[in-house]
Amino acid sequence: MALSATPGKASVVLGAQWGDGKLVDILAANADICARCAGGNNAGHTIVANIDGKKTKFDFHLLPSGLVNPECTAFIGNGVVVHVPSFFQELDTLISKGLNCDGRLFVSDRAHLVFDFHQIVDGLKEVELGGSSIGTTKKGIGPAYSSKSSRSGLRVHHLFDEEAFAAKFRKLVEGRFKRYGHFEYDTEGEIVRYKELAKRLKPFVVDGPSFIHNALANNKRILVEGANALMLDLDFGTYPYVTSSATGIGGVCTGLGLPPRAIGETIGVIKAYTTRVGAGPFPTEQLNKIGEHLQEVGAEFGVTTGRRRRCGWLDLVVMKYSNLINGYTSLNLTKLDVLDDLETIQVGVAYHLDGKPLDAFFPADLDTVARVEVQYVELPGWKQSIQEVKRWEDLPKACQEYVEYIEKFLGVPIEYIGTGPARESMIVRKKN
Repeated sequence: MALSATPGKASVVLGAQWGDGKLVDILAANADICARCAGGNNAGHTIVANIDGKKTKFDFHLLPSGLVNPECTAFIGNGVVVHVPSFFQELDTLISKGLNCDGRLFVSDRAHLVFDFHQIVDGLKEVELGGSSIGTTKKGIGPAYSSKSSRSGLRVHHLFDEEAFAAKFRKLVEGRFKRYGHFEYDTEGEIVRYKELAKRLKPFVVDGPSFIHNALANNKRILVEGANALMLDLDFGTYPYVTSSATGIGGVCTGLGLPPRAIGETIGVIKAYTTRVGAGPFPTEQLNKIGEHLQEVGAEFGVTTGRRRRCGWLDLVVMKYSNLINGYTSLNLTKLDVLDDLETIQVGVAYHLDGKPLDAFFPADLDTVARVEVQYVELPGWKQSIQEVKRWEDLPKACQEYVEYIEKFLGVPIEYIGTGPARESMIVRKKN
């Protein structure tokens, strides 16, 4: 499956709801560079690839999943927050499974660092919130972005001035002690630990803007891998039940140092139903046998946390809003096969409140979102397996009609259709 990238432009894959999928892995097979622009090791998905003739499972959290392509270079941009021990733990695991990553993994010197004390603070903040818990992954991502925003954080380049790093690190930890009380943490031991980690990390570190713009100038095929999806965006998601970074198209620009004109195609990844992990309102959630079916058949568990994902019908109100923000040039509809056994399928097409249609694309106020009455359209199911189908023309008529309904409603072509869990279970349709 070719990456239809324009020379000198970056192709972007973004989660359009509350999660993403396997498309990056597939497109990365033809990419020269796969870049991460936001989030940290709180993202995650599993990829099964052939290594030396054997199917091997790889879990990606912080590292760009394009690494499964031995010809692809992976780049972690300045918008990502990096927990260095996790960086090496993940890298060592990939190498132990036969993946050769030599000379093809780089980190921006402007990326901010996540420390173990950030992870401790993450848990303390959740305790502080009590019944209003956000449902964080406890990876320290939010507290690291807080340090960044308060201009007290440490970046990758700070690691290479030992004396200055130690002074700044002590000051940063002391600030957290003042805020949360003196929790157990070996500050001096961490300084020693990071002295060694810095030595190991140095060969991976590059000047981020120079790296990405040199790639553009040399017409490299660049694939940008989003993380966490639009409805978890700090500005446009279901705040405060969101992540701590810009997960939409704006985060691609700021997280890699790309001007808008450098972005080519923007592909939104949308499940054939809706899922989310963690707390927050979810208008089309199905707390019934339908929800259980979607969860069990779709194997809906978070890769990073192992948490059960909440499931519901496809919400086209969310998708219309998502497209408004990100401006998708095409869509990847995933997990269509999970609907194979259903007699009828519902699609959320509008929100009403107190019997009247809502004017907002998607309400900012979560109390309003929690109260909306979803208006559904019911479509017939196709009641047969599509997992072996390789061509659009061979899909059941009702299945085609479901895809076309989504496409027409959103006004965006569905270019890729996921028909099963296997890597090759993807139908490619040409955009009109």
